[in-house]
Amino acid sequence: MGVVALKPSYGRISRYGLVAFGSSLDTIGMFGRRVEETADLLQVMAGFDPQDGTSYDIPVPDYRAALQRGVAGLRVGMPREFFIDGLQPETEAAVRAAIDHLAGLGAEIVEISLPHTDYALPVYYIIATAEASANLARFDGVRYGLRKSTGDLWDTYKQTRGAGFGPEVKRRIMLGTYALSAGYYDAYYLKAQKVRTLIKQDFEEAFRQVDVIAAPTMPSTAFLIGEKTTDPLQMYLSDIFTLSSSLAGICGVALPCGFDQQNLPIGLQILGPYMQEERVLQVAAAYETTTAWHQQVPQLG
Repeated sequence: MGVVALKPSYGRISRYGLVAFGSSLDTIGMFGRRVEETADLLQVMAGFDPQDGTSYDIPVPDYRAALQRGVAGLRVGMPREFFIDGLQPETEAAVRAAIDHLAGLGAEIVEISLPHTDYALPVYYIIATAEASANLARFDGVRYGLRKSTGDLWDTYKQTRGAGFGPEVKRRIMLGTYALSAGYYDAYYLKAQKVRTLIKQDFEEAFRQVDVIAAPTMPSTAFLIGEKTTDPLQMYLSDIFTLSSSLAGICGVALPCGFDQQNLPIGLQILGPYMQEERVLQVAAAYETTTAWHQQVPQLG
């Protein structure tokens, strides 16, 4: 938070050359100091690539032109599931104020529901870790990456993977391997994929009612570096508001909309339908150019 960050729709940008983590989730995003910078980066990076089977072959819009359109007449959805108990009070106040600001610019605010939002966190970490365990299996010291030679093949495998992956990567590989193991595939991975479909359908239904969705980016402001490394569950919970859009494959942009009492930036996210990056950039630019949050930086210490 404190910068403008854009997550494009799945397939908008080629992933050719990217180290695969979760193949059905991976997208290449970008960030900058202003909405305009992220739009320019997307303009350069977006487009079809025959070397990536997930790259979508559709025209790339003029993203810079979308920044000038304003929000008058747009319908902005406000999902009730994102304004929950445990949301930092300053975060909720700042995001609600930002949504009210969009209304003042001519947007219509509509309360909506994304009923399967509560399942996004467990569904994401089942699917992502399962796909990671498969994708990272290739880094065995023979075909890819680091190699720790010991003279014995199996010991080389173990030493290589032990030295080449950090604790969090190892944790995700183990979780994913468990979810894909015999007797657990149907109970975990297959059910997670079914619920993912429901989450995607929630967004499809919402976008029949509204043009974009506005919500907090995180339940709280930034935590200290390393603060939650000993409690990975708490670290995962900080992603709760961004995971559902990744599961649905839609686009979104996050930008500053205020500061808390510790002078840490608060994030507002604008989510849009699949392959409608120009729409989220349009709304983000309208908010940014009529407020001053992007010009302020935290005064820490």
